[in-house]
Amino acid sequence: MAKIAFILLCHKDPEAIIKQAQRLTAAGDYISIHFDASANADHYVRITGKLAGNPNVAFVQGRVKCGWGEWSLVEATLLAVEAAVNAFPRATHFYMLSGDCMSIKSAGYAKSFLDNDDVDYIECFDFFASDWIKTGMKGDRLRYRHFFNERKHKFLFYANVNLQRKLGLSRKIPADLQVMIGSQWWCLRRRTVEWILEFRLARPDVVRFFRTTWIPDETFFQTLVPHLVPEHEIRARTLTFLMFTDYGMPVTFYNDHYDLLLSQDFLFARKISADAHELKKRLGDLYASSHKEFKVSNEGSSLFRFLAGRGRIGRRFAPRFWETESSLGRERELLLVVCKKWHVAKRLLTGIREATVLPCVEYLFNEDNTDLPDLGGIQRTIGKRTRHRRSLMRMLFDYYGTDRMVICLDPSNLDLMRDFYSDRSTTRLLEVQCSFTDDYLLGHAKRVGLAGERTSQEAFELLLPTIRSDMTFESDQIRDAGFDHVYRMRQERSVDVNATELARFLEIGKEKARRIASNSGLFTD
Repeated sequence: MAKIAFILLCHKDPEAIIKQAQRLTAAGDYISIHFDASANADHYVRITGKLAGNPNVAFVQGRVKCGWGEWSLVEATLLAVEAAVNAFPRATHFYMLSGDCMSIKSAGYAKSFLDNDDVDYIECFDFFASDWIKTGMKGDRLRYRHFFNERKHKFLFYANVNLQRKLGLSRKIPADLQVMIGSQWWCLRRRTVEWILEFRLARPDVVRFFRTTWIPDETFFQTLVPHLVPEHEIRARTLTFLMFTDYGMPVTFYNDHYDLLLSQDFLFARKISADAHELKKRLGDLYASSHKEFKVSNEGSSLFRFLAGRGRIGRRFAPRFWETESSLGRERELLLVVCKKWHVAKRLLTGIREATVLPCVEYLFNEDNTDLPDLGGIQRTIGKRTRHRRSLMRMLFDYYGTDRMVICLDPSNLDLMRDFYSDRSTTRLLEVQCSFTDDYLLGHAKRVGLAGERTSQEAFELLLPTIRSDMTFESDQIRDAGFDHVYRMRQERSVDVNATELARFLEIGKEKARRIASNSGLFTD
């Protein structure tokens, strides 16, 4: 069975470090600790004193002073790995942790997971081809030599880079390496870390290169592992669950995140709040337990984006419109059918096609596979359609040879509605309001990734009011936007009332509208 040597870099909170080491080693595993040489010396004395009698704990002797973004972090990691390799000959895997990490599965589950597949777990994406770096410096991390810390000496940091750029002092990447990038929270097999330690001694040129690279803890191991290990023995993922906000800050977990964390397809999570004492105790007890069955739904990232986005998308920071100076045409009329249940809107469009001569296009801004004519490539992806929406609509009007057309939109597309209403053409909107049962909302949550097949009923019941509220909020947004020519069909209304609204929307006779609205299966789920 797998035996894990945890590699822990830390610089604060000695009591938490002591408890973490005791908890992990109590399950029969090992831990190698590097405590930052620039941190409080009394804290280090307290940690070593408390853990001195534990044979499953190793300490790095020649500690280094660590700085964010510096080679010192990689150096500290290599020293801790080397100490673990020498002290724990029975260790089969080496797992990188921080003091803010906690296990979110039991030790037995973690070891079985590692035993199931003889591979290394490390994010490793092409440095230049991937979009792993979202903002800030990218190529210059490698091209130029970095001697100053950007956080401590910002002026000197950028002056050094600008001087090298001005003098043409860019350097070459070692010819036999493909630089990769990824999270520093990896889990590697013993064979792999031994190869890395040997490579470090055999290739001082590579060490020199990374020593003056900016943020090398995201590139050093990520580059060496795929250089030394066959591709089929690497899983390009981390086993530590972590998320980041829009501002690049790690999401912090608190006491009420226990069930969410357990349902993620990871072994550890960071970062756990220092004040989340109840959460830490529960997760600590879990790691020591014999529990091996977990319902993994893995909805954490999708759920966070959904909840965080509710305060931004279409509410505070609406996207800017592209090509606002263009127009669909003053004489044209765009009819928007807005409905959260796409199958209901599609049935309604089928009835409109049969009863009128109006061209009808389904959710072209929501579904990739919407049936569209060849318009020179602008129709190929949702991204292109949305970015060039007015051009797309003008081309569709021209293709169908009409001045009136019906399209479907999801209620969340408020920016599109506003854009079309701001045009010189006439825009009319029919909101089809449906009833949402708990079963439907559960299915919706699964379809959009907010829940999985293994999501517990308790977790769903906590999520349900938020999803239902979001549906209501989208409808309220449309009402509050103050659009002209807005009509509403409601599931609970009679056919006659809905037919009246539909007739006004389409500007057709009441009887024809009634034939469309009287479809007995229109609102069926």
